[in-house]
Amino acid sequence: MILVTGATGLLGSHLLTELVPFHEKVRACYRNESKINQVRQVFHYYFKDKSDFLFNKIEWVKSDLLVLNDLKGLFQGIDYVYHCSGKVSFFKSDFNSCFKQNRDVTANIVNFCLLNNVKKLCYVSSTAAIGSNSMGITDESHKWENGQTISGYSVSKFSAEKEVWRGIEEGLNAVIINPCVILGPGNWDESSLTIFRTASKGISFFPSGRNAIVDARDVAKSMRLLMESEISSDRFLCTGVNLSFKTLFSELAILFGKKSPSIGAPRWLAILTAYLSETVSKISGRKRGLSVETAYSAYKNIEYNNSKLKKAISIEFHSLQETLSNAFDGKTK
Repeated sequence: MILVTGATGLLGSHLLTELVPFHEKVRACYRNESKINQVRQVFHYYFKDKSDFLFNKIEWVKSDLLVLNDLKGLFQGIDYVYHCSGKVSFFKSDFNSCFKQNRDVTANIVNFCLLNNVKKLCYVSSTAAIGSNSMGITDESHKWENGQTISGYSVSKFSAEKEVWRGIEEGLNAVIINPCVILGPGNWDESSLTIFRTASKGISFFPSGRNAIVDARDVAKSMRLLMESEISSDRFLCTGVNLSFKTLFSELAILFGKKSPSIGAPRWLAILTAYLSETVSKISGRKRGLSVETAYSAYKNIEYNNSKLKKAISIEFHSLQETLSNAFDGKTK
């Protein structure tokens, strides 16, 4: 029996589409029942007439991963765990929540894997838990270091990853995957997909930074192949295309039939706007707009080396155009 946490999220839903055709017993946990329908829509997008048959193979279990009694039932009969659950937020006011949902939940998952003699765990970390190479391309060897511009989310994911390494020291068979920004079919009002909602209205400005994006299908396939391999006690960057934000915004503009961004936004202006945005968010209680941590990251020039993963499991990544088109066509409500 396979357990998938965070099953209703962008990556979780794609992981289910990757696992269900290969396995008869998949248990998926959720907190918000309304989001299960979004997963159903993703299945329909990929599998068409076979979607109901495959979707109905999933055993859905409502669970709060911070509640030990919920975990006891969730782990009954489980052999393999894919831990995708987590909170992504770059608002400073969300730090405690991020730490609890990332570090504390992961500690619980590791403990229950050990307690129930789970055969293998795959933990979804992030590029945010890996250091950056200011002199060139970043790979798994670059150590994470805290600093003034390091996000609270980054701290929470690094701390969560430490819990997995602790589990490995205690005898857990585990592997860690570190994806960058993930894109794929899903709800444009959630997670990284909000960029599609923004692009649909047109984007005039662009920051000067660089980062990487990866197709949700590639991350899901990489996780399955890593779990089916003999690889253990290791972590892998899962990054597709390295590109500038200007290039990304321009490709999105083409997709939506809009004008490409032509104005480079000064770093100081973006950071000032972000401070104002966070102030408004604190007053209104609604976290929208640009966060300070996002503004800082938008001006970092980071490139990632994915050769370690490609060599380990012989995977080829989708192109930027394939990823954007797939996410555009597979929008859910």
